[in-house]
Amino acid sequence: MFMPKPATMRLRNNGLLAFLLFALICFTAAQLRAQASGQSAPPSVGIGSQAPAEPPLAAPPGEAPPPPPPSNAPGAQPSTTQAPPPPGQAQQPPANGQGAQGQQQGQAPSEEQNGIYVFKKQVEEVVLHATVLDEHGRMVTNLDKTDFQVYEDGVPQNITSFRREDVPVALGIVIDNSGSMRDKRPAVNQAAINLVRASNPQDEVFVVNFNDEFYLDQDFTSQIPKLREALDKIEARGGTALYDAVVASADHLKKNARLDKKVLLVVTDGEDNASRESLEQAVRRLQEESGPTVYTVGILDSGGRQRRAKRALTALAEQTGGVAFFPKDLSEVDSITQEVAHDIRNQYTIGYRPKRPQNLGGYRSVKVEAHARGYKKLSVRTRTGYYAGQERAATQ
Repeated sequence: MFMPKPATMRLRNNGLLAFLLFALICFTAAQLRAQASGQSAPPSVGIGSQAPAEPPLAAPPGEAPPPPPPSNAPGAQPSTTQAPPPPGQAQQPPANGQGAQGQQQGQAPSEEQNGIYVFKKQVEEVVLHATVLDEHGRMVTNLDKTDFQVYEDGVPQNITSFRREDVPVALGIVIDNSGSMRDKRPAVNQAAINLVRASNPQDEVFVVNFNDEFYLDQDFTSQIPKLREALDKIEARGGTALYDAVVASADHLKKNARLDKKVLLVVTDGEDNASRESLEQAVRRLQEESGPTVYTVGILDSGGRQRRAKRALTALAEQTGGVAFFPKDLSEVDSITQEVAHDIRNQYTIGYRPKRPQNLGGYRSVKVEAHARGYKKLSVRTRTGYYAGQERAATQ
């Protein structure tokens, strides 16, 4: 099946062009000085030189890009070089870019590497993050491995790894910056900050603001001031390229996150009206192996267009094991983000090796059931399925 190449984040202004012109002037001046003194010109920096490859989501101009992870860190990228892209052209991701899932397969689960908790996949292991609720909708956090049964395409699977700790996550906060969000952004921004404060201190968070375009205004960090500064970059104009922003953010998680557990929080107040991607294509990308869990918040009015927006936000969330929230008014957004933080920190991590080889590819439906003494009925929320082989094909 042909899938369009995912869009990448664009620079917010012409800062890159200004930098390139400045570098060219400096380089020319250095050459003239060297010629005048009879010495060879120093190595150039900028124009024509080879620079480290950038992640697919370009950082906004005026901000230094985050340093690459150390070579022994989970998800560290092999050293690659390429020249800066021409102004206005999207930066291409590294050919061999990969995140934590691209680590050597077949290693046993490890609790910590360089101070960061990493749940490593074993050979051809599928990892699910599951939330369990009782018949009253209350979260259940005291179950054991033997209380669960996993089915793939209706066939029972053997659980090979199991954890119920608070696992740090790579979290993308993706917020609508279209014109209709102008009065809503202060409350939404504060709710997003409160989500980070209520989350695991080892979480790594990035911020994407989108209207009819989308921008990575802060790459992975755990520093509240940097996240607040990124959230405060409010333009509140243009349309809503929701699907494009979600796909690009998921791609950024896949290629650059150091942590295996991945989450997107998406906040919008309307229907997508500017994306190149369709809803079906966006869901398909989110369902790739090791894709993120998506939580959506729709601050919607009544009407036919908003009903379509509600269906889209519900599909993005439920197909990935997340939840779609539709607050009655803006004041409920903060409590919703607190609920999301609580949900993320109280999930089970379940791994299994599919009985059908992953290299056969194709879509696999997934269902997890839980039964335990003392509970009449337990419901398990996790991703509904995945496309096999996508992660390994991308990292080979």
